[in-house]
Amino acid sequence: MKRIVIFASGSGTNAENLIKFFQNSDNASVIQVLTNNPHAKVLDRCKVLGVSALSFNRVAYSKTNDVLNILKASKPDLIVLAGFLWKFPEHILNEFPNKVINVHPALLPKFGGKGMYGIHVHNAVVENKETETGITIHYVNEFYDEGAIIFQAKCEVLKTDTADDVAAKIHELEMEHFPKVVEKLLS
Repeated sequence: MKRIVIFASGSGTNAENLIKFFQNSDNASVIQVLTNNPHAKVLDRCKVLGVSALSFNRVAYSKTNDVLNILKASKPDLIVLAGFLWKFPEHILNEFPNKVINVHPALLPKFGGKGMYGIHVHNAVVENKETETGITIHYVNEFYDEGAIIFQAKCEVLKTDTADDVAAKIHELEMEHFPKVVEKLLS
């Protein structure tokens, strides 16, 4: 049985989707969710779904080996960033080479980098009058949104679309494709 650990910072809809997708799988399961936000809604979702969830601070994450040691004890086959906003530290990436992936709400390399997450990305897509956008699932390296691309899915951006309209379209793409790509990576 393959083991998945999720990192999330916010509401946790992608984390919940992944947990539910793998709940009855014979191949993989989400064994833990870690968050940098002690007030993140993802913690409530995990409680309801019966999945172990912990929050940590910046010191435990990047200045000590506390989070790394939690991961080593969990022995994940894949670490999935699902709406996780902090840059992933090199000392963790070095321990889990090619085992950390992220979903980004745009077609990288467009609209990536520090500060480009959530509604900020969707606003940029609308302001730049893009005709299409989508999601990018990619490996995580030491730079924001620059790891090798695993998968992309596209959707149309209408002239009348607001950032919220784009966000809804992206959310649908994430819900449909993210679990399937994770499953494929683990098989």
